[in-house]
Amino acid sequence: MNHFAYIRERVIATLASLSDEGTIPSSLDTSRVTVEPPRDPEHGDVATNAAMVLAKQAGLKPRDLAGMISAGLSEEAEIAEVDVAGPGFINIHLADPFWWDRLRDILSAGTAYGDSEMGSGHAINVEYVSANPTGPMHVGHGRGAVVGDALAALLSKAGYEVTKEYYINDAGAQVDTLARSLYLRYREAHGEDIGEVPDGLYPGEYLIDAAAQLKEMDGGKWLEAAEEEWLEPVRRFAVKSMMALIRQDLAALGVAHNQFSSERALVKAGGVDGVLEALTDRDLIYTGVL
Repeated sequence: MNHFAYIRERVIATLASLSDEGTIPSSLDTSRVTVEPPRDPEHGDVATNAAMVLAKQAGLKPRDLAGMISAGLSEEAEIAEVDVAGPGFINIHLADPFWWDRLRDILSAGTAYGDSEMGSGHAINVEYVSANPTGPMHVGHGRGAVVGDALAALLSKAGYEVTKEYYINDAGAQVDTLARSLYLRYREAHGEDIGEVPDGLYPGEYLIDAAAQLKEMDGGKWLEAAEEEWLEPVRRFAVKSMMALIRQDLAALGVAHNQFSSERALVKAGGVDGVLEALTDRDLIYTGVL
């Protein structure tokens, strides 16, 4: 139960009773009536602005209308105390049995407690982490993983059909640099003294293990090959190897994506061109300046 929504229903019911008695006009517009936490928790469990937003329609002073509403609410078994504060705010203390019943609700519902149908029928794609596959995750990626996964979980809780996507950025120059960096370590794995890693390549020691795996898989196949021969297969292996490290870290965080999408595959299939054409047709593309 959403206790704010429930108490709002009781407030509206009290207004309806006052209207039936002829104390206030009928057909008041209650759309602006809210029930929220009070600014100071000591003032009550919930507070309502009903008297403040309805006084003019009712032809009454806010505090006078608040007194009428408070009298009606005081008869509710779930309400222990009602106070009128300031110009006409109504602070409400809920009775202990009300909270005991909410505990029973929680225990009965288990992990389904709080489920909502708010997003029923709506699909949402949450794309998060999506670190470039050029090395292991760092703490910033981990933060994004936790925040993104929590958001996806909340949307699922609210009834949305959620897809959790990791977009693999494997189409840019950075993955060519990764392949060349791995190839250097591959030569090192075969006993070559590579010296200092040249500027522009990735110096990370994580590539040493990946190079050993490449050597185990392909032996010396690429040692004498020209770059145009080894670049694509080494790049493919490098991305796969780095994504394995990233998946391990995500698993350690308890984060599981539904879908891993390759930018390279999307570009190759013409997906990017198709999106650009569609956005251009809708006049959603513009040339900006920094």
